[in-house]
Formats: sequence, structure tokens, C-alpha cells
Amino acid sequence: MKVWRRVWGAATASLLAFGAYGSGVNAGPRGQKMEAAVDEVFEDLTAPGSPGCALGVYRDGQMSYAKGYGLANLEQSVPITPKSVFDIGSTSKQFTAASILLLAKQGKLSVDDNVRKYLPELPDYGNKITILHLLNHTSGLRDYLTLMELAGINTDSVTTDEDALALIVRQRALNFAPGSEWLYSNTGFFLLSTIVKRVSGKTLREFAAEHIFTPLGMAHTQYRDNHTLLIADRALAYDPNEKKDGYTLNVSYFEQTGDGAVHTSVEDLLKWDENFYSGQVGGKIFLAELQEQGKLNSGKVLDYAKGLSIVEYRGLHTVRHGGSWGGYRAELLRFPDQHFSVACLCNLGSANPSRRANEVADVYLSSLMKSKDPKKERPEGRKKETSGPPLTLEQLQAYVGDYWSEELGVTYRLGIGDGNLKVVAVLDRSGLPRTNSFSPNDLRPAGADEFSIGGGAATFTFKRDAQGVPSEFALDAGRTTGVIFARSRTSLH
Repeated sequence: MKVWRRVWGAATASLLAFGAYGSGVNAGPRGQKMEAAVDEVFEDLTAPGSPGCALGVYRDGQMSYAKGYGLANLEQSVPITPKSVFDIGSTSKQFTAASILLLAKQGKLSVDDNVRKYLPELPDYGNKITILHLLNHTSGLRDYLTLMELAGINTDSVTTDEDALALIVRQRALNFAPGSEWLYSNTGFFLLSTIVKRVSGKTLREFAAEHIFTPLGMAHTQYRDNHTLLIADRALAYDPNEKKDGYTLNVSYFEQTGDGAVHTSVEDLLKWDENFYSGQVGGKIFLAELQEQGKLNSGKVLDYAKGLSIVEYRGLHTVRHGGSWGGYRAELLRFPDQHFSVACLCNLGSANPSRRANEVADVYLSSLMKSKDPKKERPEGRKKETSGPPLTLEQLQAYVGDYWSEELGVTYRLGIGDGNLKVVAVLDRSGLPRTNSFSPNDLRPAGADEFSIGGGAATFTFKRDAQGVPSEFALDAGRTTGVIFARSRTSLH
């Protein structure tokens, strides 16, 4: 892992002490006032020793304001600048979608193709899944990152394309019939990266570099598909520690691409953002297809296009997408009608760049915007966890035992602790323990033969055999539903 350093002069040292480094091109008192208002949005990240964000404000194809707030590397006290490179997480999806559309433009595939044409190892679920379904998150495929967590794969582990694909093809059911619903799924975009490789003969990293990044002059942008790669000017990523008095490193070693893994800077993103006006890469028809909103089988139009959200913000049309991976957070927010965009890339898990990008846009475009809706501005309350009547220890004992999932390749061992049902262990096929993300939480009764865990983040729904004994359960966890665990015969009683 490469940590970069530079020699800083006296002027830069004073900026470093303040925690911000950048430049603006807004002239006059009004411009300075706007820049000061923007700086206030990031003021909390300028405390000594804090990670932070890089900001780029784009107007009419030019960098109107660029600045870094906080540190790119806490151990070396290296400041964030507009040149700092960040993992942009799911903001990467638009580049994956663009790569697929460029292949379609070359006549090498169609978005209406059945994905099994390129991925024959994917199970036949009885319904055609198209490339377009993958692009629009309407495939019904279970989210592979959720599957990895459920399978006890430590997020600090090195995982590869082969690991992800092997887990995906083990799945024997979909969340829903293709095209019938919308549910965000990283699986679709990971599979798109595999399709790019099989159709073009090049990895997504190579294809995007040749057809997008190099033509646009994005010299500091790449898909990181090898955890040992050195990246100049890379900001490391952090989370607040448990005591909230410091930070812990949170940099992923996953090597899969497509759903994420683009590393870039706010300076480079300006060039990509401007392509939506110039069409230098792809042309106008390509850009229209990239931003075409998806539709369900019912005809309902989605607010999601191909790796892009098409939504309204305070009365103005926007095209945007956020990203989150490890301790990195990102947002690229564009107002096409105003030829104005905000890029906010952060290396702190709690930074919330989407909110900050909105607030920066407020500074520049408030005169064109509708008044804020307090209901929309208010954060959503946590959903209440459904609960059923408490169970006795004797009743809970009926659920205790080992349950095997062929789809995940693990056993969940259920036991009783402190008077509650718990997942006491996650074991691989040989009986060795894996990461148990459920261990701190109790399974709380939520209804007849139903338990919830983690504040309702996951639900265990049990079935009973002819003798009335719990014999299996279905696990629903966010973007993955209906994973079956069958009880081992040795634990039936």
C-alpha cells in the first residue's frame, strides 16, 4: 500500500494547520462570499487530525471552485487536495454502464440479450434476465455483497471475481421475477464487468482505460482490480472509532469491479462530467441511452437509469449517484439544465457527501430552486421492529440446532444466550468458524415462527415438519431474500 508525501512550503503549512487546501476562480466579493459559504459546509472536517473531503464545483465545463478539507493520510498528516484520488464506490456504476453501451455501439452485444448468452453458468431461473435488467437493478438477482456477509466472509479479506461469481451461481432463487420490481443489487453490475471481459477480451479496467479514461484525459482514474496496486496521491479511508475520539483505517481489499472500484479525483471527474455535454466519448445517442430511465414490466418508469439516478432536487432536474465502500464516500451531482455539477469525494465513513453536495448546490443555485420541503429534509425515522409475544426458554429450545445453507456454503448454529435465541457460530463445510456478524444481537420474536435481528435488518422465518418441529428457515436480509437453511438431522429432536 503506497502512502504519498510531498514537501510543503510555509504557505501550505498554514493551510494544513487549518485543514483545507484548494483554489477557486470566482472573482469579486460575491464569488468570495459564495466560497466562504461553501467552506462552511465542510468546516467540521477541518479540525486537526480529521479525514475529510475533496470538492469540485463545475460550471460551464470549467472548475469553478476546488478545495480539499482534512487529511488524506492521518499517519503522515498529508492534506486532501483536488488531486487526491478516492475510491468512489457505487458512483463507479456509470462507467460500467458506459462500457456496456460502448460495446453495444460496436455491435458486440445488445442490452436485450439474455445474460446467460455470456454467463452460461448462471442458473436458469425460468425467466429471461437481460443485460438491461442488470443495468436497471430489475434482475431480481440477490446482492452478492450481502451474500458474502451472510456467508461469513470477512470484509477485510481479499476476494476476487472468481469468489464472487462462485457464490452468485450457487443461488437457486431470485428476489423477484425479472422486471417486476426494482431493488438495488451489486450483483448485476459485477456481472456486467464479467460480460465486458468475455465480450471484449479485456478486463473492465483495461476496456474503460482504453475507451473512456484515456480519450477524456483522465490520467488519474482507473478501476482498481488488484489490491496490491500502487496508486499515486491515493487518500486512505477511515471510520470514527467506537469511542468517537479518533479513527480506524477502513480500506477494502476486494478485487471485484463493475459495482465499484473506480479510483479518481475531483479534477478528473470534471472531464467525465463535461462529456455529458460534449459527447466526446460515445456521442449524443449514447448519452441519451445512458440516461434513459428504466421501466418495470407494468410500465412504471423508474428514477434510475443505467448507473445514474434521475431525480428532482428543489425543483431542478438532476442526474446523480452516490458511492460508499469501506470508509470512502462519494457523490457526483449534476444539474444538466444549468450546466453545473458538484463532485464531493470523502475518506471518512460518516462524511455524508450527498448532503454536502446538496448544500454546495444550494449556495450557487438557490435563486433557481424551490423552497426546501422540511419533510424531505428531515431524515427518515428508523422503521419500528415488529415484535411478537416473548417466548419461554422451553419454546426457544425448539429452535436450537445447526442449519445448513447450500447456497451460502455455511452452517448457522443457533443457541441460547442470556435468555435469548442467538446465532452463536457461522461454520464452513469443514466446521471451521467464519465471521459471525450476527453474534452481538439477539433473535427477537417477530411473529409465529419468525424472528428478527439487528433492529429488523434481517428476518428468520421458520418452517415446521410433520411432527411440528422447526426443520428449516428462510433468511431475508435487505437486498437478499429467501436464502434457505435446512436443519441438520443430528440437531432435530
